[in-house]
Amino acid sequence: MTLRTSGILLHPTSLPGKYGIGSLGEEARRFIDWLAGSGQKIWQILPLGPTDFSHSPYQCYSAFAGNSDLIDLDELVKMDLLHGEIHPPEKAFPLESVDYHHVRKFREPHLQKAFHRFREVGGFGWDDYLRFWDQNSWWLEAWSLFYACRKNIKGKDWSFWEDSLLIHKPETLNFYYRTYREDVEYQRFMQFVFFRQWFALKRYANSLEIKIFGDIPLYVSYDSADVWTNQEIFMLDKSRKPVMVGGVPPDYFSDTGQLWGNPLYDWQKLHSRNYDWWMARLHFNLSLFDLVRIDHFRGLESFWAVPYGEKTAINGEWLKANGNQMLSLLQSQIGHLPIIAEDLGTISKEVHHLRKKFHLPGMKVLQFAFASGGNNEHLPHNYELDFAAYTGTHDNDTTANWLKRVKGEERDHLHHYFGTTSIDHWKVIRTIMGSVAQMAIIPLQDVLGLDSSARMNIPGTIESNWKWRMTETTDLKECGEKLKALTVLYNR
Repeated sequence: MTLRTSGILLHPTSLPGKYGIGSLGEEARRFIDWLAGSGQKIWQILPLGPTDFSHSPYQCYSAFAGNSDLIDLDELVKMDLLHGEIHPPEKAFPLESVDYHHVRKFREPHLQKAFHRFREVGGFGWDDYLRFWDQNSWWLEAWSLFYACRKNIKGKDWSFWEDSLLIHKPETLNFYYRTYREDVEYQRFMQFVFFRQWFALKRYANSLEIKIFGDIPLYVSYDSADVWTNQEIFMLDKSRKPVMVGGVPPDYFSDTGQLWGNPLYDWQKLHSRNYDWWMARLHFNLSLFDLVRIDHFRGLESFWAVPYGEKTAINGEWLKANGNQMLSLLQSQIGHLPIIAEDLGTISKEVHHLRKKFHLPGMKVLQFAFASGGNNEHLPHNYELDFAAYTGTHDNDTTANWLKRVKGEERDHLHHYFGTTSIDHWKVIRTIMGSVAQMAIIPLQDVLGLDSSARMNIPGTIESNWKWRMTETTDLKECGEKLKALTVLYNR
């Protein structure tokens, strides 16, 4: 019998905290306590990498490094790397959103002090650090140098660096290691602390029988350590610029499609290397999380390729990928794949076949269910066991606001389906929890019944996204009791 479970979607940046942003510290542990008390078994998060200027977890400077914005400063005090109480700045942080500029300006001096203290006390010789380096140097060496060079070399991105650095000549790499040693070592310290805190948090969650559900973006950013280090596995021209970039054709969110701009994989080259980079990435994420979602899973079967320089995603073409071979290799190494396939959008029968071949649950989103008739695949009566069902995702409006703005035939269908015009967010949650889908995931914003000001992301835009967070005064107790009652009722 398939185990029925449920959980909450909340990125750690959205946790409350006295320093302007959520962290991997006490706030996260209190949230895990609430999950356990509410009968939940899963905490789903977004990607954990270091984000670019847009702050999007799906546009990161590294597919392996952790986001230092999430490091808990109070834990550094406990490690004796910071002394005394940390006082918030005179200018108060916003209560319900993250002001990333303000947060980083405040945090950076504290992180620098902790780094200098770490070095003074011989931290780079600690057994814990040496063990971390031994296990992670294969990506950490390149990432720390990329970070240091990007900080210090003027230019729009890594492709503007000198040729010998672009082709990784050993003597040039050594020169920049020596020149920017301070920044290289700083970033290695940051990663050591991040993953020390992350794995402590994961152990705490697992001790309460909470599984951490992570997320792997299909693509990586062009301006990343991954592309700089592994140029041959991407579709780049002689000047090291993308030949084509990723996105999706016109869809539910946009009439002109979504143009992400990420470089595309050279699947023939990946095959010739036995998918080594992808295997490393998948194994790494499976060590960080209990379950992982592959975002834009359909891109492992075929992907939308848009010529570099296009202004929209309309003029693209579908090209074939080798996801079948890659997943077969992973399955031969670990057996069962604890992976959920994000199979939303334009999905072909080939993509469905690929997902089912490897017994990967797909996704269903109730907010997509009422734009067509009774055969809509997102309607609960059409679900199958092998799905994770959502009220909405990080890309959707909050359910409370969606219920207010839904119009026309879609609204009529919604009312007819529920048998009433009086529908609130709890009725929508109840419908998802009661469905046959083996997993039910609810964004915390929907549990709290929040309006659109709590929306995490509007696809196709880069302004004002990824900022929402709950406040210290948010009372989760009553919501937790309601959630637990539904969890027991529907055997989740």
